[in-house]
Amino acid sequence: MSRRKIREHIFTLLFQKEFARSSEEQERIDLYFEQHPNIKEEDKEFIINEFKNITQKLSEIDDLLSQYSIGWKIERMSRVDLSIFRVAIYEMYYDEDVPKSVAINEAVELAKKYSSDEAPAFINGVLGKIASSVKEVDYEK
Repeated sequence: MSRRKIREHIFTLLFQKEFARSSEEQERIDLYFEQHPNIKEEDKEFIINEFKNITQKLSEIDDLLSQYSIGWKIERMSRVDLSIFRVAIYEMYYDEDVPKSVAINEAVELAKKYSSDEAPAFINGVLGKIASSVKEVDYEK
């Protein structure tokens, strides 16, 4: 499976997380993969691992996003855009295999597919600002 498709599955799981209780998380993940039986086991494991890694870093990711999305509080952002930001910021700062420019480009592509007409420019602008303003995040990898 392509990295783009894997990223899309991770985004979808993060988006769904916004609407469920944490006690339902494993059940929701299991149901998701029941609905996508063609995902290979190795890809499934990678998707789940990345999803869990992102959720463990949500506080740090959201802090960084809040710092650079001036005029937009996280609570006001669409859940789609927020999920896209979370995937991209995680990839930019905690996944050494993904160049920052690729993370930004992939976030813009997700926004084109899943969000409003204004979202790609908004996401590109905020992520570009984060990438150029922050050299390294002080959080542990």
